[in-house]
Amino acid sequence: MPIDGKDAYLLDTPSSVTGRSDSEFTSAAHKRRRVRDDVPWRLWLVAVVGFWERAAFWGLTAPWQNYMEHPLRDNAQQSPGALGLGQSTATRIYCAFYVFYYASPVAIAVLADGYLGRYATLLGSTVLYCLGCVVLTLSSSTGSLERGFGLPGLLLAMSLISLGGGGFRATPPRLKALRNGELVITDYHLTLQYIYSLYYWVGNLGSLSWFATVYIELHIGFTAAYGLALGFMAVASVTLVGGSRCYVKAPRTHNPLPEAARVILCACRSGFSMARADPVYQLRRRHKVVSWSAALVKELTRGLQVCRVLLAFVMFYVCFDQMQNNLISQTSRMDTNGAPNDLIPVLNQVGCIFLGPLIQGVLYPLLHRCRVYLTPVTRITIGFALVALSMLHATVVQVLIYRSPPCFDQTGNCGPGRVNVWIQAPLYFLISAGEIFAYVTALEYTYSHAPSSMKVVVQAMALLVGSIGSACAMALTPAARDPYLVIFYGSLTGGMAGTTLLFWMVFRGDAGQQTAAANDASDCEAAIHPAHRAARRASSGAPVLKPIDAGSPIELPSRAVSRSSTIPPLPEKSARRPRQNDSRTAWEMGRYTQIDVLYELPSQRLHTESQGGSRQASQAGRNYIADGFRGERGL
Repeated sequence: MPIDGKDAYLLDTPSSVTGRSDSEFTSAAHKRRRVRDDVPWRLWLVAVVGFWERAAFWGLTAPWQNYMEHPLRDNAQQSPGALGLGQSTATRIYCAFYVFYYASPVAIAVLADGYLGRYATLLGSTVLYCLGCVVLTLSSSTGSLERGFGLPGLLLAMSLISLGGGGFRATPPRLKALRNGELVITDYHLTLQYIYSLYYWVGNLGSLSWFATVYIELHIGFTAAYGLALGFMAVASVTLVGGSRCYVKAPRTHNPLPEAARVILCACRSGFSMARADPVYQLRRRHKVVSWSAALVKELTRGLQVCRVLLAFVMFYVCFDQMQNNLISQTSRMDTNGAPNDLIPVLNQVGCIFLGPLIQGVLYPLLHRCRVYLTPVTRITIGFALVALSMLHATVVQVLIYRSPPCFDQTGNCGPGRVNVWIQAPLYFLISAGEIFAYVTALEYTYSHAPSSMKVVVQAMALLVGSIGSACAMALTPAARDPYLVIFYGSLTGGMAGTTLLFWMVFRGDAGQQTAAANDASDCEAAIHPAHRAARRASSGAPVLKPIDAGSPIELPSRAVSRSSTIPPLPEKSARRPRQNDSRTAWEMGRYTQIDVLYELPSQRLHTESQGGSRQASQAGRNYIADGFRGERGL
């Protein structure tokens, strides 16, 4: 929200000029609500590529459980199938795919940053993706199935698709947009939250291809369904190549993952202590010279501390993976009224599409107007609780299935039961809401709270947690069989509920988690007037920064920023002279520096364009550090 002229003058003029007190000086910003900043149009172009990629991905994976679990059907009453591997084996292969899908971006990211570049890696991933679609389409034909090429073709296609999809996940867009204008107050965390929600929402919109492929699978065949997904991927490829001139292609950079892996391995060998991975410790105690610095160990330690919240998502992924396999198998024992049995899981994407804007555009702004800012821990806890409720609902549905004819709790394919399949629908909406509250928040939180040099490491850890969750789900597949499915879903309910409670108890008092909400007023005042008490401490949500030379980029969390301000005349006489290490004087004299703001999504940076301020103010500014701001030429 732009600040009006009167407030802008107050925020742009020191109290020695206006005669206003410090409390009056900060009142204009203190009364302002936090708002997100605008998003550049290039972000939408990248989102279009993501839309078609997600359409291809979900179009391919939607029929997989039926394709693997059931044999070729003899009549229209049976569920469609091809390989006839059974529920447990099909679920195990499905989970193995996700293990590889989540783990591959870690290695691909190193290749992209250090050797090929992000855009070239993305193009190569697109080629692998398309090849996987072609292999799957050809191997699913009737002739290929009769010759025994179905399972080998599926495994080869899964490998190619996991590599291609991993390339998309390993190369997130880096967009820049320059804006000039008047003094405004924007919230970096709200902007980042909006960006992640936008990508998440567009991805779920693309996943509606699930509707098309499952109906084609039921009425035409698997080959046509996979061919449609191949067409979606072709459109994504054309969009990616056609819009190449619009992208800001980042040059190849050093990827910290290999060095971070060596540090972590050294810490594990030294008693699982990061302090023992310090170069000084290794030299004195182990007589070993290591290639990394002490600063890297400290940054990595802080990055791993941020990743603690991700450990709870192992159980989240175990529950989430049930949608693509065991819950589809559950619908095969229910009355579908002619609809495909693997259609119902698409309600998860439908729920994300409708609940996402509702939560993002209605609930959060409503709470913000009431000065209520849900902390990341609170949002994640709410999401976990909703996922636990979804597993409880699955348990109740399974009880109803076991109590209804003709199958009851018997094993084997005895046909659909009498329980209506739409009773399962609330389960997917609960998971949708849980994803929005927990998953999106975790991505936003880990990225915004990680040190700048460790953001890639934190993102890799988030993907590895997903891989571990899928591996745990794969380990549980032998228990997912009749007549023990009630116990299976009940155990998932208890595990998710316990994870929710434990997560809340461990992280609710963590000061680092409360930065986005509890320190709202103090942060806003510290941004506008660093003499405020909150400005004299380093925020737990932003790294403590060392003085740097003029012209270097400055990491900005949520702050008020002066843009292209006009220098007002200084008073002829001042009440006192500037003194060394005087942060107030540095702020008052340095605020006249003309500033532009460069937003690098999803990071935010600030560059000084002029070099105003006196020599004394410049020296005082360099000695001043306050909650994400760095003194620089009087700023």
